[in-house]
Amino acid sequence: MPKLKIGTRGSPLALYQANETKSRLKAAHGFSDEDIEIVVITTTGDRIRDRPLSEIGGKGLFTKEIEEALFAREIHLAVHSMKDMPARLPEGLTMAALLPREDVRDAFLSPVAKTIDELPKGAVVGSSSVRRGAQLKRIRPDLEVIQFRGNVETRLKKLDEGVAQATFLAAAGLKRLGLADKITSLVPTDVMLPAVAQGCIGIETRADDGTTRKLLAAINHEASAIAVDCERAFLAALDGSCRTPLAGHAVIDNGVVKFRGHALTLDGVHCFETTREGSPADAARMGREAGEQVKAEGGSLIAF
Repeated sequence: MPKLKIGTRGSPLALYQANETKSRLKAAHGFSDEDIEIVVITTTGDRIRDRPLSEIGGKGLFTKEIEEALFAREIHLAVHSMKDMPARLPEGLTMAALLPREDVRDAFLSPVAKTIDELPKGAVVGSSSVRRGAQLKRIRPDLEVIQFRGNVETRLKKLDEGVAQATFLAAAGLKRLGLADKITSLVPTDVMLPAVAQGCIGIETRADDGTTRKLLAAINHEASAIAVDCERAFLAALDGSCRTPLAGHAVIDNGVVKFRGHALTLDGVHCFETTREGSPADAARMGREAGEQVKAEGGSLIAF
């Protein structure tokens, strides 16, 4: 077979995820190191770091160039952080596998407080996420939220420099990078519901590439895939983007899918929430119906 080419962004976390995918493919199929090549692709989102994603085109800015390489057959598969994926994939592409999910929670990082509640009144919190910003304003309306873009290392450096007194990162990314010791505390999901598909690594390929899809099927983690199908159906029903404060989390408990999702107004004043329970076979339908309910209840108050 030709060398299998994996497309990825070039950040340390993206490279970790690509190498994890490579290792799993090697273990599943007996490939050697030389059989798989990691191809680093710089995306628009990587190049533009001085403005909020909501102002420059949204989550697709981290996937556009990589997906173009898939269509051009320059790579066979692409590895993504699933929480960065737009609600709908381009026609002709498919998410062929998900790796086992890591910790879904948000990590609170601060040199001045152990938890959100302990932050001083009026403290400055850095975050590039409209979800976290809205959730934080709902919990602590006195706090000031400022834009905080960049990879993990950049954000940690900004915190050290005193640009903000606290920030949030996905616990999964910090743990994968061996930076769990940087976490001040983990935020319970009943305090801050995580982003849709947070903690999941997804592998995308062309829908017509049966050979690659078969290779990837061997490393797909079914429970993670079912949960993410439910969450992303919720996202799609709401036409969710990085301009919309949305959160959704599904788990499988004793064979039952349990989902919780919500949408907030940008100021955190309003939160439209729903829950669902059902069989794994109904996961996507549950997520879609949950999204339709929240959309109907939130109406024009929810920013799309």
